[in-house]
Order: sequence, then C-alpha cells, then structure tokens
Amino acid sequence: MTKYRCPKCGMEYDAPGKCRMCGVKLAHSEQMRHKPKVEDGHHGHHAHMVADFKKRFRVSLILTVPILILSPMVQKFLRLGETIRFAGDLYVLFVLSSAVFFYGGYPFLKGLFDELKERQPGMMTLIAVAISTAYLYSAAVVFGLSGKIFFWELVTLVDIMLLGHWVEMKSIMGASRALEELARLMPSDAHKLMPDGSVKDVPLDELGVNDRVIVKPGEKVPADGEVVQGRTSVNEAMLTGESRPVPKKTGAKVIGGSINGEGSITVEVKKTGKDSFLSQMINLVKEAQQSKSKTQDLANRAALWLTITALTGGVVTLLIWLLAMNKDFAFSLERTVTVMVITCPHALGLAVPLVVAVSTALAARNGLLIRNRAAFERARNIQAIIFDKTGTLTEGKFGVTDRISFSDDIDENEVLKYAASVEARSEHPIAKGIAASFKDILSVEGFKAIPGKGAEGNVEGRNVKVVSPGYLRENNISIAEERIKRLSSQGKTVVFVMIDGRLKGAIALADIIRPESKKAISMLKTMGIKCMMLTGDNRQVAQWVSEEIGLDEYFAEVSPQEKSLKIKEVQQRGLVVAMAGDGVNDAPALAQADVGIAIGAGTDVAVETADIILVRSSPLDAVAILGLARATYTKMVQNLAWATGYNAFAIPLAAGVFYKAGILLSPAMGALLISLSTVIVAINARFLRIQK
Repeated sequence: MTKYRCPKCGMEYDAPGKCRMCGVKLAHSEQMRHKPKVEDGHHGHHAHMVADFKKRFRVSLILTVPILILSPMVQKFLRLGETIRFAGDLYVLFVLSSAVFFYGGYPFLKGLFDELKERQPGMMTLIAVAISTAYLYSAAVVFGLSGKIFFWELVTLVDIMLLGHWVEMKSIMGASRALEELARLMPSDAHKLMPDGSVKDVPLDELGVNDRVIVKPGEKVPADGEVVQGRTSVNEAMLTGESRPVPKKTGAKVIGGSINGEGSITVEVKKTGKDSFLSQMINLVKEAQQSKSKTQDLANRAALWLTITALTGGVVTLLIWLLAMNKDFAFSLERTVTVMVITCPHALGLAVPLVVAVSTALAARNGLLIRNRAAFERARNIQAIIFDKTGTLTEGKFGVTDRISFSDDIDENEVLKYAASVEARSEHPIAKGIAASFKDILSVEGFKAIPGKGAEGNVEGRNVKVVSPGYLRENNISIAEERIKRLSSQGKTVVFVMIDGRLKGAIALADIIRPESKKAISMLKTMGIKCMMLTGDNRQVAQWVSEEIGLDEYFAEVSPQEKSLKIKEVQQRGLVVAMAGDGVNDAPALAQADVGIAIGAGTDVAVETADIILVRSSPLDAVAILGLARATYTKMVQNLAWATGYNAFAIPLAAGVFYKAGILLSPAMGALLISLSTVIVAINARFLRIQK
C-alpha cells in the first residue's frame, strides 16, 4: 500500500492530503526515504536505525558461525586438531571476516569519519579503530606476516557492538514513542454539521474555525472546540493525565483527541492544525527533547576526554607489553584492542539522553509539559515556591464556605436550601455561587430582585429574602453574632437569610480553595520547600487562605506589575525560587523566577514566559514536576557514575594489570562488558517514575 509521510513531523497516512497535526502537504514515503526531512531524534528516524542495526546484526551473526569454526584459535581451544582444516581455509576465513568487517562494521567506520570531520572523536572512533586494527593485522597474517589471527574476535566484537546499538536505539525509540501515541489520538474524519442541517463526514483538514461537528458516544473529539449542545463526560487521560472522565456541558471546552463518553454532543471548532492543543503539546515535547541540557554537556565533555584517554591508553599499553614486558606483537595488539573497546563511552553517551527522553515523555503523558530543559534541571534545587492565589490555589470563583443558623427551628442545610432556591433565579455572581452549592432547588414564586441589596421570593409558601448587610442596616436589624465578625475578618462575603420577615441565618462566600491545595502544600514542605502566595486580594482574604492550607508566608494587595518585584525580593534572600501562576497576568513573575510554572493552561498551552506548563489546574502537579526534576537528576547522576566508574575500573583490567593473577580479557569479552554497561544504563533510565 502507498504511504504518505509528513515532511515536518514524520506522521504516516494511507491517503494523500494534509497532515492532521501540521497542515503540511503529505509526501510519498519512497521520496522521503531518499530525502529524509524528519527532525533529528524523531520516532521515524529511530525506527529506521533500529531496523538497520537489527538487519546488520542478524547477517553478521550468521556469518560469525563459519568464521568461528574456521578460526585456528577456536579450533585449538576446542581441541579439534586438523579435522576441519582444508586448503585455502584461511582465505575463506578472510573473505567471510571481510564481509562482517565492511557490512557489519559500516556504521562504526562511517561514524569514525563523521566524528573526525566534526573534530569530536567519540565511541564510534574507538570502535572503528579497534575493529580496523584487528582486521588489518589479521589480514596481514593471512597473507604472510607472522602472528595470530584475530578474525573471530573482530566479528564477535562487531556482533556485540551492533547488538548494543540495537538495544540502545530501541530504548530511545520506546522513550520517544509517546509523541507518536499522542499524534495518533486524532480521528481520521469528523461528522460536520452542514448549513442545511445535514451531517457530512469530512477529513480533518477540511474543518475550519466556527464549523460545527457532532461527536457521538465513544468517538474521539476531532478538534479543539466548545460544546454548544448536549451533555457528556470526556476521557482526557492521554492528553492531561486526568484519570477520571471530565463532565462537559454547554459552554465547556473540549480538546481534540479526547474520547467522548456516554452522551452525543455538538462542538463548535475553535482551533485546528498547528494551533490545536495536541499539536502545540507535541511541539513542546519535541523542543524539550532537543533543548540543551547542562548535564548532557558534562556527559559529552566526559565522553571526549574518555576517548582521548582510551586512544592514549591503547598506545601506551601496546608499547609497555611490546617493549617493557617483551611480549609478542599479537599479544600486545590484543591488549591494545581490548583497552580501546572497553573504554568506549557507549554507556556514558547514553546516560543523559535516555533519561531526558524518558522524563520528557513521562511528563507529557501526565500533562506536565517541559519547555526548557535547563530550567527543569534547576527545579531540583528549588528552595521556595510562590503560588498565585486566584485560579491556582483557589478555583477563581465564588462558593459557599460557611452556613450559620440563628434559630432552633431551622438547621444550616435548610438555610442554604431556601437561599439557593431564591438565588437560582438571579444572575449575580454571589447568587450563582449560592445556587451552585445546593442540588435540590425548590420552585420559587413571585421572585424579584432587591436592587443593590439582594433578592426575594416565595418558597413552599414562605417569603424568603437573601440580603446584604446593607439591607439589615437600612431596616435597623441588628446582629451581634461573634461568628459573623470572624467570617468578615477573614475577608469573606456574608449574606443573610430572612424567612417571613425574621432573620434565620447567614451564608459566607469566598473564592473556593481547591481541595488539593492543602495536600500539595504539605507535600512541598515535606520536600523542604518554603511555600508562599501572591495575591491582589486584601490582607484578610490572604491570611485566611494562608492559614487554611498552611502556607509559610503570603503577600497581599500586590498588583500584577509588582509581582515580579516580590519574586526578586525572595530571590535576594538567597533562595532558588519557582513561581506557579496562570501564565497570563503572572507573566512578568514567571519570567523573573528561576523556574516559571504555568498552572491550568487548559487548552491554551502556548505560554511563552513559562519554563514548565501544567495542563491541569492542580497544585499537586507542581509537586509532581518538582519531584520528577529531582528523580530525573538522580537518574542522570546514577547513570554517569556507573558509566564513568565502570570505565575507571575496566581500563586497567583490559590493559592486563592482573595478567599475573590469571585475569585477562579478550576484545570480545570487553565488548560484551561494555554492552552490558549500556543495557544497565538503559534499564535504569526506564525505571524513572512520577511520584503522585
């Protein structure tokens, strides 16, 4: 079947048209193979490399069998004598070994020229020098030079190195596969609602802003948009990490790629193509995987010096065994080849990139988008985190926090029931907050607003008024409740409920604190991080929120322009500071902080000033990302320590320091050990987890 591939993101499709992710015209897959335009590090690039290493490994392994059988040293070891010798057998051995050297060793020989061209000798240089030395010397022996033949060690070295690279590329591809999984979330077409009321199935690239589509139960939402009709619940787990279905009704936003639940809904398209949440999310993850990492720079420098050490060590080893120890050239050369093989910075070069790939993909799957790798690495050192209040620690909307009854003949729930029934008819923000706090609303007759003071109506034959303190003062109704004074001192809005002309109770409202805020603050404190809050609200409100969730400090009555100054003030105390806000009016503060975290970006993930974007509006995700930063750094250090420590131990072993104790490594055994080191580093990276 003909395949079509996007030249920008590499996604493949069965039919021509435009890419659903990028909007770019699709190119034929055969053309793409000859002119690859897929970005470095992309899944398609890795998939090709995995297939290539796999093929070369299999062919080389098949050829290795007769090479081992024909090798004089193997025959001697197995005590086969002259039973399988024949005229010209060494020439056959040479031909087979040449095939493995040039075909199986091609990636390493090519890598040698590439690294020397860029003046960055590394592991490819080491492997290529090792196999070339063994090949050229063995070939010379076949054609008359006195010495030993190393063909069997050459081919097993190539086999093991190919196997190591195959495992490495599979690990990297597995870590970056999250991007492909995200891209495949989009459906192939949509049920477009036409102007005449009919429904037509169209490809996604034909959808435009303000078009309306019908999403049936169990189907994927085709584009970012707003529900204009219907009610349902949507599974956004693959996009935001939210495990529970999210209820959606008229006016709610939906994300393209999420899975519709039990209801049929009509959605008005708001964003398509590269502007969509999913496309922006994929681009952010790609940026993060390609962005500069300070720890990775350290690993690259270490790999360079290790290469220089290996080449120098190889030459020194050759000279010592040849001149000082009076060993023959074959033995000395074997030691040299082993030193260069076992010193390959294979695991070192993989130590950091694999952890970066795993952590970035892991974060993306949980709705934690890393835009700046350097800032993400700094997050492990965070000593203080400053939260914006409204919309971050709180929900950003009025809600009932306290209910009070002044009479024995009515309880607190009844006070709220009567008030909510009346306020359900009002459009005032306070009225909406009260109405939303009670489900079983009663019918109301004779509803009317009391301008500037509240509302009233008849509920179950009783006259109910919900009024402000101003109404009580105007009507000389006094209230001496200590509880009311306490609620007012916390900056809460207090309204009063009157039934049949008598004051029966009161209701306090405030910006609702998110249920998870207190837990998040507690967890951050356990991590040794000071927790603070910035808000434009008055000091009373700030103090109440601070005490409720256990903050260490708060800054009240701060204008958006002053927020960055407060961040700087905390930094001047010598603290490494993270700022968590909604990414809009908090932009200057996010930029000033050592690490800027945009919380609750929702469907708008392009927050330019934030280093890290948390898709969900949950402070717990701030805990998760800081914990992931620490865990990621720990994995990097573990991998670097293993890779460098392993080489430090292995070099003298490979050089033959313990020769007199009977310990001597062959080049093939050295290759096996270095591949084992690579596998250990890869497995360790895969154990990275987000703690929740």
